[in-house]
Amino acid sequence: MSRARNLVAWRLALCLGLGAGSLGLVPVTAQAQTAGTAADTRHGFSVAAGSLSQALNAFAASAGIELTVDAVLLQGKQSPGLAGSYSIDEGFAALLQGHGLLAVRQANGSYTLVVSGDGEADVALPQTMIQSSVAATGNLPPAYAGGQVASGSRVGLLGNKDFMETPFNTVAYTEEYVQNRQAQDIGAVIGATDPSVYVPSKRSNYETFFIRGFSTTANDITFNGLIGMAPNMRGSTELAERVEVLKGPSALLNGMPPDGSVAGSINIVPKRAGDEPLARLTTTYESRGLGGVHADVGQRFGEQKQFGVRFNGVYRDGDTAVDDQQHKMELSSLAMDWRGERARLSADLYKQRERMDGVNYFGISSIANTVNRVPTPKKGNHSLAPEWGYTVNDTETLVLRGEFDLSEAITAYGAWGQRDGGYDALMTRDMLLNDAGDIDATAIRSARDGTQKSGEIGLKGHFATGPVNHAWSLAASRFSSKNSFKDAAFFGHARTNYYNLDFGPAPDLSGFGATTSKTEAKLGSYALVDTLSFAEDRVQWTVGARQQNVQSSNYGRTGAKTASYDESRLSPATALLVKVTDNVSVYANYIEGLSQGASAPDTAANAGDIMKPFQTKQYEVGSKLDLGYLATTLSLFQIEKPSAYTDPVTNLFGVYGEQRNRGVEWNFFGEVQPGLRLLGGASYTKAELTKARIADNEGNQVTGVPKVLAKLGTEYDLDSITGLTLTGNLSYTGERYVTDDHRLSLPSYTTFDLGTRYTTRIATKPVTLRATLQNVANKAYWLGSWSGGDGSGLSGGLGAPRTLLMSASVDF
Repeated sequence: MSRARNLVAWRLALCLGLGAGSLGLVPVTAQAQTAGTAADTRHGFSVAAGSLSQALNAFAASAGIELTVDAVLLQGKQSPGLAGSYSIDEGFAALLQGHGLLAVRQANGSYTLVVSGDGEADVALPQTMIQSSVAATGNLPPAYAGGQVASGSRVGLLGNKDFMETPFNTVAYTEEYVQNRQAQDIGAVIGATDPSVYVPSKRSNYETFFIRGFSTTANDITFNGLIGMAPNMRGSTELAERVEVLKGPSALLNGMPPDGSVAGSINIVPKRAGDEPLARLTTTYESRGLGGVHADVGQRFGEQKQFGVRFNGVYRDGDTAVDDQQHKMELSSLAMDWRGERARLSADLYKQRERMDGVNYFGISSIANTVNRVPTPKKGNHSLAPEWGYTVNDTETLVLRGEFDLSEAITAYGAWGQRDGGYDALMTRDMLLNDAGDIDATAIRSARDGTQKSGEIGLKGHFATGPVNHAWSLAASRFSSKNSFKDAAFFGHARTNYYNLDFGPAPDLSGFGATTSKTEAKLGSYALVDTLSFAEDRVQWTVGARQQNVQSSNYGRTGAKTASYDESRLSPATALLVKVTDNVSVYANYIEGLSQGASAPDTAANAGDIMKPFQTKQYEVGSKLDLGYLATTLSLFQIEKPSAYTDPVTNLFGVYGEQRNRGVEWNFFGEVQPGLRLLGGASYTKAELTKARIADNEGNQVTGVPKVLAKLGTEYDLDSITGLTLTGNLSYTGERYVTDDHRLSLPSYTTFDLGTRYTTRIATKPVTLRATLQNVANKAYWLGSWSGGDGSGLSGGLGAPRTLLMSASVDF
């Protein structure tokens, strides 16, 4: 978030405190003017027909300018849209023709709308613009009313799209939201208010998420659109301008992810230097002594400010709110970008090192068949990890991206990245043995080191065939990964009890150090997609397909190849969106996901046989309503994912199993009145085992997936105290099953968070103070399963305890 945004936020709070909010601004929030973009420079624009407010919003976002307007001036006005090459002044003139309005450029480069014939009139409007950085591949969609989420996001192969013109369920969280949530990992961002997302662990070794009832992992998060380039094991938020979520499978849009997740896709949009210089220092504190500091510095250079540099540095170290648990994070990231008239380039470099002591990724990972009672959950400050347990994650990454406008209708683009790093860990994997709480603990020493390379090239453009407009994209992608592993398991290392844990001394690791296995994988794909627009773009039909190839090889301790895999599959998709009115869209889609097919085990009659990549199929219908200040979406979906196992009768390994998730989601976000922001929703997901190895389990809800989730995040700016904001968050999680046979389950639980934020100036410097108390009631509960596997219903561990988060930011 830039210094300009903080100033804007301060002015807005002041205006609201004085009652200026009654002017009723339309949410024409756009980015600040791209540095050095002269008003008479021509650019290609494609603005859809619709309300004048929507057309101006789209034009301002595309031009990269700042625009303020009184909503009264736009009420009831329509626009035929804009297509072709225009300067900013020419574009405004065309859009405003016949409406009796003029766009007046201010001294700072921003624009204000006034009534024609009174161009010098002083329209006293509170400044509600939100400045975002400019990505190397074009302007980011502006923030929606309230500033917590964006009005659009990257939709893989389709590029950046407004949420009302996206035929999928998407959400993009802004940097402002991340900072105000004091979120330090991806789960804290996407899991707080989205009813489609359930985060089954807190500060685990390896971040996992349930989206629409299917599990996805940190390995499948994309960074600036490239798979495999996000931080290893756990994502960092301090380098993110946006965190984008697309719900459901996305093989056409993004290709097959390395771990084959089909739940949804998460993309980290890296920060870029804004037009205004930024120098911000933030200090943080978490209960029991986890302190940190974050420096965020950015500036643009050149006569037209075409070159930008942004640096983020983070250091955190100390005790967490959990007993005998420590966390240390070191992050440095450098983002550089250059933007010319026809070309945009960017380079992102970051290095992350994270160490966590006293953290147990697996919780209680499995449950014996003799267990008939779930242990009473302890308060979240209790640890399930041995004192000698630890994990270290390292990541060094370089990502390059660029695009060049071959003409006004065609753009070529490409990206390449390399990530080096891995993990080094000592932990336990525990089995609950009986109702008395006895536990058998296996100690595990594991280390991984590897290199991943990711790239894509493509063309995108638009053309018309008669009354039909086409927006198309052709792309090829390539991902490769090489990893070496050092693994050792110490079975029966300790026998302990849940109610009095004692894992004894660390295992003898004197013989550890030799490489035990290696893996190599290559993912290659080609994709073509076209969005056909009819009836003045009110009907949009997207069709496309991706041909995906998967190659992988495994090598044993001696270096001999133990397994290999080379399979391909075609993944088609189609989606239809209809803009019923300027404020209402309805959509439907069919899209697939891909996961690497499994290999038959040695015990099967067809040992060594390899299954084709698993195709996951999603059918979805939905509607979207945009009131300008508040937006809401309603989606119904069905996702079918196959699975493989060995048939107990024939002893043949094959694709016999299936999980089918059916659900409904309701989301809302925006500013319902000046100073009152809401973000949340509710969902119902029936995650059913439709085909299972054990017939008696068919029809049962999948382990660890709650049927009902409901969340509400609120922010309220106090009129009586300028700059003071009260915050709250409520989260309800329904019953989860511990085993597929449903003999054990976890009750529903509700947690509350309360907080406050104060924005002011000290010695002319903008200052923001934040404080949040999470899990106010210190609720004790089990989270559930981190993987969704049978008998893993306690592997997510205990819920987080009551935790105090505080931070202070100052702009210099």
